[in-house]
Amino acid sequence: MHGVRRHASSLSKFMRDQIRLEVEAIHPLDGLESTTIHDTLRWIDSGSQLCRIEKPATPKKHLVSYFAIVDADHLLLVDHINAELWLPPGGHVEPNEHPKEAALREAREELSVEPAFFFDHPVLITSTETVGKTAGHTDISLWYVFHGCVEDQYTYNHSEFASVRWFHRDEIPIERSDPHMARFLTKLYGDQRM
Repeated sequence: MHGVRRHASSLSKFMRDQIRLEVEAIHPLDGLESTTIHDTLRWIDSGSQLCRIEKPATPKKHLVSYFAIVDADHLLLVDHINAELWLPPGGHVEPNEHPKEAALREAREELSVEPAFFFDHPVLITSTETVGKTAGHTDISLWYVFHGCVEDQYTYNHSEFASVRWFHRDEIPIERSDPHMARFLTKLYGDQRM
């Protein structure tokens, strides 16, 4: 129990400020994202624990870094065993870890790659109630974008993913993906930033 208390207070003011700056840098797509940004900033400022400190979901609301690996009109998605969805790879932000560092760490751990960021900041922020085998908590997800190549082969973590596959943006299984995937695609491709 002492370990949980120690972790619960371990997020430094500096890192909390850095996470706040990362959220503030996001330009909202719509009213939903504006609300998510506002609510997330209040959550950060509240002093609440932002990072998962105990599996599967303590606290019930915590930060996640998604990363979309993109090659022009194609995105790499993983068939996530626990979520039972096709998702961008990613994972939980550790205490005192910058969300960008979390995305890079997860890319190494899950796909054995050292990717480069497409943009300096996340493209999207979402708040999602989880589903599947780990349902019942809220992920505040920052969606980063990495450069990729459809010809590359990826070594993936078979304990987390049933498979890994490139999808053309028009062929992504939206009905079996993150509930915000369509919004992410609109934001990523709608303003022709790619």
